[in-house]
Amino acid sequence: MAKERRPRDNPRKCRLRVRGGGRFKRVLLKLSGEALLGKEPHGIDSASLTHICAEIRSAYKKGVQLAVVIGAGNIWRGQDRGEAIDRVTADYMGMLATIINSLALQDSLEGMGVPTRVQTAIEISKLAEAYIRRRAIRHLEKGRVVIFAGGTGNPYFTTDTAAALRAVEIEADAVLKATKVDGVYTDDPARNKNARLLSRVTFMDAIRRRLRVMDTTALTLCMENKMPIVVFNLRRKGNIARAVSGDSVGTHITEGDGRRH
Repeated sequence: MAKERRPRDNPRKCRLRVRGGGRFKRVLLKLSGEALLGKEPHGIDSASLTHICAEIRSAYKKGVQLAVVIGAGNIWRGQDRGEAIDRVTADYMGMLATIINSLALQDSLEGMGVPTRVQTAIEISKLAEAYIRRRAIRHLEKGRVVIFAGGTGNPYFTTDTAAALRAVEIEADAVLKATKVDGVYTDDPARNKNARLLSRVTFMDAIRRRLRVMDTTALTLCMENKMPIVVFNLRRKGNIARAVSGDSVGTHITEGDGRRH
């Protein structure tokens, strides 16, 4: 008698419940490459890497399914390419730099006992898996942190846009945008001491006022797909865990009422 064929898994129906009972079941954490600098002018500072990974581990222990996208600014910034390198080549160099940062995160996280996979938009099979959406979702469901490297795999797109794209693809509940300030302000807090922190902002307001939270492409992609963004200070211990737990932290960018609180 032939065995009954099992239906193929549908990622939309495979969400696991959060063990810790937090607000979010699945999130994408966006880190800047500069977060790894610490006190170093260039490259990866070991203490900063350890601190960030310890913070990720604390959030992971809440039971949330966690994906990560990291930038490359600690190694390479395309806008600093000068005239010797064209924009497309410079962008590909930046994608490779995100892979370096992703491998560093993976190694540090696994040293802390956090199972991790790196998937790259540019195939580099000796070092990491190629990005496959369904496989990424399965890794998340199995309790692995998934680091998406290589940006979108295309020039002219930032890692913020890559984060928004991957978040939509894996059906995350939110993008957590880690920064060096407490959230979105009415003005630059470094220049204006009277600048006020906003607890909530609408997508349209962020785009119209050019609030520099993310680039316009990333914001628009999140807005069109109803993907909320939480902007928070990475330097405050425990903030990643607070964000995934739904605690009041940073600024929430959503479709809804953007009245300032």
